[in-house]
Amino acid sequence: MPHESFQAMLVRKSQAGRITAAIETLSFDQLPPGQVTIHVLYSSLNYKDALALEGHPGVVRAFPHVPGIDAAGVVVESNDPRYASGDEVIITGGGLGERIWGGLSQFVRVPAEIVVPRPAPLSLQECMIYGTAGFTAGLCVAEIERHDVAPEAGDVVVTGASGGVGSIAVAILARLGYRVTAVTGKSAAHDLLRRLGAAEIVGREALHEAGDRPLLKARWAAAVDTVGGDLLATILRGAGPHSCVTACGLVGGDHLNLTVYPFILRGVTLAGINSVDTPMPQRRMIWEKLAEPWRPAGLNELLQTEIDLDQVAEYAGRLKAGQAIGRIVVRLPR
Repeated sequence: MPHESFQAMLVRKSQAGRITAAIETLSFDQLPPGQVTIHVLYSSLNYKDALALEGHPGVVRAFPHVPGIDAAGVVVESNDPRYASGDEVIITGGGLGERIWGGLSQFVRVPAEIVVPRPAPLSLQECMIYGTAGFTAGLCVAEIERHDVAPEAGDVVVTGASGGVGSIAVAILARLGYRVTAVTGKSAAHDLLRRLGAAEIVGREALHEAGDRPLLKARWAAAVDTVGGDLLATILRGAGPHSCVTACGLVGGDHLNLTVYPFILRGVTLAGINSVDTPMPQRRMIWEKLAEPWRPAGLNELLQTEIDLDQVAEYAGRLKAGQAIGRIVVRLPR
């Protein structure tokens, strides 16, 4: 190994139940079992990581724990024939930062089946600008295409458009020729969303329609919803014939109050997106598309900031407070 020890963000829980998160120096024998050991050069900061830093039981399975659902780096040791020392690889999801110690660490040791070769021509840093957020956005776009919703079919709405998934979805959809309506409550994000290709930007309150009408005027050919709850229900009630609505978030609630009418009268498809356990053939296909045909011209504009490991706690607080726009990449110590 190139280092005798390494640094990682470690979340601990005391016997009294107190959660602490701090950078610690670890030895390699503390790494969990796995087939591939990776020197992590970049990670990213996601909402799940902010929850993990607080020991949230929906994310952290056991203590002590290293957060970080994304990692990009170089293989230093492998007993799997698919990977050799020196290979540049990425991990997004697959249990990283949840049931497996995560990417906010100089080194990780993981099962080979969650490792993906770096998709050329993306750099490792660019892979982390995408990260799980970009991969999730890619899954949403793939689902819309799979349901044969072409750009000429009509407008596509993207909720939570200032966040990681939403902003990347806006950029990809605009790159593919769709007319995108971006939904955000952050006026500071408007300029970025316009540069990414949004044709229209509206607030959440302008989109949500209360009441018990089972169907609304058909407005959307497709949707990428990162919010859930009442907003998702409104979008489904206003979705057009044979439209595809993808759902990948629940910050607005985990309930869905609506009738079956959108599905049986308009043939609307509600497609759930699970980026964590995506099968490897589909995972590689999405990354190939993100690397070239779907890559937006403004990919690097999505990088809000690049931070060091000792800034993670500060920026996680900003993320939870809704103060982040775009993507936060974490640069690990070399």
